Formats: sequence, structure tokens, C-alpha cells
Amino acid sequence: MLRKRYKDVHRDQYNYARLQIARQGKNESPQAFADKCRALAQRITCQSDDPVAQEVHRENAERMLLASFLASLIGVPGRQVRYASPVSVEEAIRIAGSVQEAERQEKFNNRFYARHDSRTYSDGG
Repeated sequence: MLRKRYKDVHRDQYNYARLQIARQGKNESPQAFADKCRALAQRITCQSDDPVAQEVHRENAERMLLASFLASLIGVPGRQVRYASPVSVEEAIRIAGSVQEAERQEKFNNRFYARHDSRTYSDGG
């Protein structure tokens, strides 16, 4: 019994640390990164027979999840999400996705108009 107790404590500490050091990969979408963080957060949510204690554990895990997710988002989407100070991971994902899509659209428009403008000028237009 003593071994099991300490084994579980070590595992919890390990999972806390993994959530705290989780980082978004260069080509990883905000949604995929959130899913990875959520899976780690589920591992640190303690199970309790007391519904009040269970709710406290769940809320703490959600706060840790949000903090880790916000701190580790990269690029413009990460910066914009941190500026927005979302209160939930779902809101953070929505904002990051919107910013990421706006960036894609801007890049597409820049390439499209650059190509169109260069053709117009080269035709003597």
C-alpha cells in the first residue's frame, strides 16, 4: 500500500510537470495543442467520492490547463490570445483559430494581389 501511495504521488508530479512544460509544435494547430494539453490535465484531475472536492479538483485542473495553454501558444495567434485574456480553453481555441485563419487569408491575399499586380505592370497596364 505504501508503494502504491508514493508511486501515485510521483506520477502526479510527473504529469503536473509535463503539463507545465508542454509546448506547441511549430506545425501544430492550436486545436491539436489544446487536445494534447487537455489529455495531460485529465491525468492530474484527482478522483474523489466527495462531489465538492471533485469539483475543486476539476476547477484547479482547468485553471492549470488554461495557464499552460496560454503560456505555450506560439506566434501571432498566441500573442493575440494572451491579449484577449480568455476565461476558458474553448474561448482561447476559438480566438487562436480565428487569428490563424485571418493570417492564412492575409497571406493568400498578399500572394494573389502581388501576382496580379506584377502581371498588370508587366503588360504595360
